[in-house]
Amino acid sequence: MIVTIAGAGNMARGIGTRMLAGGHTLRLYDRTRAKAEELAAALSQGTSGADAAAVDEGAVGDADVVVLALPHPAGRDVASGWAGALAGKVVIDISNPVDFSTFDSLVVAPGTSAAEEIAAAVPDARVVKAFNTTFAGPLAAGEVAGRPLDVFVAGDDEGAKETVSALVASGGLRPLDVGPLRRARELEGFQFLHMAAQDRLGLNWSSGIAILP
Repeated sequence: MIVTIAGAGNMARGIGTRMLAGGHTLRLYDRTRAKAEELAAALSQGTSGADAAAVDEGAVGDADVVVLALPHPAGRDVASGWAGALAGKVVIDISNPVDFSTFDSLVVAPGTSAAEEIAAAVPDARVVKAFNTTFAGPLAAGEVAGRPLDVFVAGDDEGAKETVSALVASGGLRPLDVGPLRRARELEGFQFLHMAAQDRLGLNWSSGIAILP
């Protein structure tokens, strides 16, 4: 599949690594094209036979799956701007709408989520929540303590969830379908707690979620 990632930060690096490990074609978009080019080059060097390249935003129409590896509300705003091109496509939201100025609350209204806001902004897209409970470092490695990372998947379109689950599995991770898109509310709240606990646990944002069998 052709996977286009919007964003060129640490999460884009981690997800891009998994997509290339799964044998997929990777396209990277960032408003600063040089960042996308730099990340594409780094990922290509790290995976034998990798097909990774930077693209302009107009190229999103060629993607099978679009990953919004952007903080909230940037992901929602970018998706809204691409609404026409995203019609019918699987769109993955990875964001956690945390108030980073206080680190004491979420910034979405009660009874909704960042993923649901994106779905409302691009009603013709097939929005799935995934990857928001994984940190970038373990995601790039694909495992923690020798166990594959679990990736919670939520969405209202069963076909879209199956596509995302297949992508996750192809990259050596374990997908877990947790239900409809409204479950993103709990996933975002859970990850807020997980992020807030990092300093207290002495993990410095390096932890990953792995549910033991």
